[in-house]
Amino acid sequence: MKSLCIDLFKNCSATSLAGTRSSRVLTYRFQRTNYQTHLPSTKLTFSSYSTKTCFATLSTVTSEVEEKQTFNPDKAGELVKELRNSFNSGRTKSYEWRMSQLENIAKMLEEKEKEITEALYKDLSKPEVEAFISEIVTAKSSCNEALKELRQWMIPQKVNTSITTFPSSAEIVSEPLGVVLVISTWNFPFLLSLDPVIGAISAGNAVVLKPSEIAPATSSILAKLVEEYLDNSAVKVVEGAVPETTALLEQKWDKILYTGSARIGRIVMAAAAKHLTPVILELGGKSPAVVHSDVDLQVAVRRIIAGKWALNNGQACIGVDYIITTKDFAPKLIEALKIELEQFFGKDPMNSKDISRIVSSTQFKRLAKMLDEDKVSDKIVLGGQMDENQLKIAPTILLDIPEESQLMQEEIFGPLMPIVTVEKIEDSFDVINSRPKPLAVYVFTNNEQLKKGFVENISSGGMLINDTVLHVTDSSPLG
Repeated sequence: MKSLCIDLFKNCSATSLAGTRSSRVLTYRFQRTNYQTHLPSTKLTFSSYSTKTCFATLSTVTSEVEEKQTFNPDKAGELVKELRNSFNSGRTKSYEWRMSQLENIAKMLEEKEKEITEALYKDLSKPEVEAFISEIVTAKSSCNEALKELRQWMIPQKVNTSITTFPSSAEIVSEPLGVVLVISTWNFPFLLSLDPVIGAISAGNAVVLKPSEIAPATSSILAKLVEEYLDNSAVKVVEGAVPETTALLEQKWDKILYTGSARIGRIVMAAAAKHLTPVILELGGKSPAVVHSDVDLQVAVRRIIAGKWALNNGQACIGVDYIITTKDFAPKLIEALKIELEQFFGKDPMNSKDISRIVSSTQFKRLAKMLDEDKVSDKIVLGGQMDENQLKIAPTILLDIPEESQLMQEEIFGPLMPIVTVEKIEDSFDVINSRPKPLAVYVFTNNEQLKKGFVENISSGGMLINDTVLHVTDSSPLG
């Protein structure tokens, strides 16, 4: 994974082109006969979609309603066959078809904004402004970029040829892969469903979207809107839980895109391996924020809060998972966090309308178990209030909890924020590097040497200096 390092922030949008392959077509031009021949093309996989997406866990619980489902491997096979026929007809490959679908998505986002926002509130109590910015506007940005760039994306790229093939010319031609499966997640259930679908459609594929059953209202609205606005012979939604996902994974796909946990990611990859299907996995991790004592503390703390509690109440893979600072500076940092959290969410955050709830009882109990672990609960310096009936947990800060605790071993994915202290700030490098590579890392400092050392010594999916999460809005190509 390539790293992206940004100092401060840049307001851009990110988009994706999922499900393409690039063929290098080499054409000889024989001067005497004007005869042209094509050598066998080399298939180069070119597929990526943006990492603004975030971690969640596929439910392993099937409700009574879900037990009555009739979607089985046979029906999944019929669905894939239908979509493959649509793809093989060549309709999805045309510029006109791709543009019409993208235009319909843009129209849908304009016309159904209120319904989408209401669904997100039902699933996560997601505040209207947060839902608009983090899900609807971001999806619009991806769609608008695809509309703007599609023609350019489809133009073959001229490339140089070697002296051994003279006289000749060559170009890279991007082709759709075929029928693509998108398995989405619950924490940003609308954006992380629609964004890869936009990429797959832009590439000319037929698509099946499997939204998360843990966000049922959003899953339902996606199924309704896709049927209403898009070409149902080439773009379909399959709702359901584990049985439906299992039935889909038994089929032969041309690409699978999955956002979620590493545990389910292994299942997806194992299923794909049976058919040698290429896979994109967007998984989670523990994303740290290093805070040096030389920062503007109020600014730094507000940006950390924005990248933790104001971002789906910590239920985001790129959200700040834990903080590293020095022992001497920790008390000042904690006091600043207390003051600014009250500014954000009031004196009683449990009743704040500006913070999301925990998505489900299962996730609530997981977080409660983390907090109640031995030698952890007595490390709380702020918060800790819980209400299972409302699925609410207050913003909670803990100081120097045991390294072997679940909070420090697993991705938290919630409103709990451990602070790890070190003797000197450079020791934070060792703390981060002793763990699996994080999806994102953040550092707050005005020290140029520390910035340089952070970039040189830390490896991660993305990196941001003096802010959080905004790096995913940058659409600059990574090479």
